[in-house]
Amino acid sequence: MKRGVPIGKLALVQVWQEAGALFSDREQAALAWAETVTRVADTHVPDNAFHTAAVVFSEKELVDLTMAISLMNALNRLAISFRRSPQVESSGRG
Repeated sequence: MKRGVPIGKLALVQVWQEAGALFSDREQAALAWAETVTRVADTHVPDNAFHTAAVVFSEKELVDLTMAISLMNALNRLAISFRRSPQVESSGRG
């Protein structure tokens, strides 16, 4: 939201595949890659998923994206393990 992404778009990230043209091709590629990498135990990150992402992102971008996905997954696993609920950020208003 701080970068101007509409709240409606953020709310639809979890159903991005059904959101039509709301997400750009590049955003859809990033979301597909995130799902594949996150579910690595199930997907084993198939070659076609890698090749699809590699067409859209440079090698550095794909490494950076994969690192961001991995770090978020690690953070989520720590939060779940230690029973930490998501925190709502204060807007600083009011």
